[in-house]
Amino acid sequence: MSSSATAVVRVPATSANLGPGFDSLGLALAMYDEVEAELTGTTARVEVAGEGAGELDLGEGHLVVRAMRAAFDRMGAPQPPGIALRCRNRIPHARGLGSSSAAICAGILAARALAAKDEARFSDDVFSDDDVFALATELEGHPDNVAPCLAGGLTIAWTQPAGPPRMVKLRPHAGIRPVVVIPGHRLSTEVARGCLPEHVPHADAAANAGRAALLVAAVTQRPETPLLLAATEDRLHQDYRAPAMPQTADLVKRLRAIGVPAVVSGAGPTVLAFATAGTQDLIAPEVGNDWHIQPLDVATDGASVQFPETR
Repeated sequence: MSSSATAVVRVPATSANLGPGFDSLGLALAMYDEVEAELTGTTARVEVAGEGAGELDLGEGHLVVRAMRAAFDRMGAPQPPGIALRCRNRIPHARGLGSSSAAICAGILAARALAAKDEARFSDDVFSDDDVFALATELEGHPDNVAPCLAGGLTIAWTQPAGPPRMVKLRPHAGIRPVVVIPGHRLSTEVARGCLPEHVPHADAAANAGRAALLVAAVTQRPETPLLLAATEDRLHQDYRAPAMPQTADLVKRLRAIGVPAVVSGAGPTVLAFATAGTQDLIAPEVGNDWHIQPLDVATDGASVQFPETR
């Protein structure tokens, strides 16, 4: 396959779990990575600006390249000899804001868009949005970040014993005001997951089930601070992971103590808070100099693909 077209893919940051919705709830945030992808006749060549510059593999090992090649294989499309990427990254890496999910989704969507230029053999009907979601979940290992990255808004995602993963997209209430508090240090998802026990008390599982249901209602219908504070309580993962991210655990505890609904964003160590006019000013005094506070809108539309005009 050869193509001179350039696909531009824009993918949002995401925050998974949101407290009690472990491995199921996710929220898309208006902080974006942008990838320009072109098929070439030589080899993989990657340029990175922003997050990850000077750190990431600039060839076949780059995650977007690997996701593109996985998508070509899944579609039954011929592998291009080379892939040229220009990545403008804004999503911090290893901070619990879905950077790997964003890269995977960008790669799959870019591959589908470029393959669809060969209209005689490939189209969105051949590789549907459900197919994209299934492959992204397979590559990422779980659906909680890839679902909001692809669909936007608030998503509930789940896997099945047989069959593909599924998701439902909901529109958050206009009063939802996410604030991320990003530390200077990183934490890998693998380390965070390694802190989790194989079994939890039944009472804790039951408590989380109720809180997760309440959280969906609060985020979509009644974003009142008392409801959000109750709805973001968690007993399944945050306390177990606290030894791996003591500063994050301490900040979440302090924010919640003064009435700010705060949780660990994904696997951490970023903290996600749901702010209101009455609570946003309470956050900064609790945050040290090593953290960056950034209010963000909800990304309601998720990932997008465009073909710019020939330059």
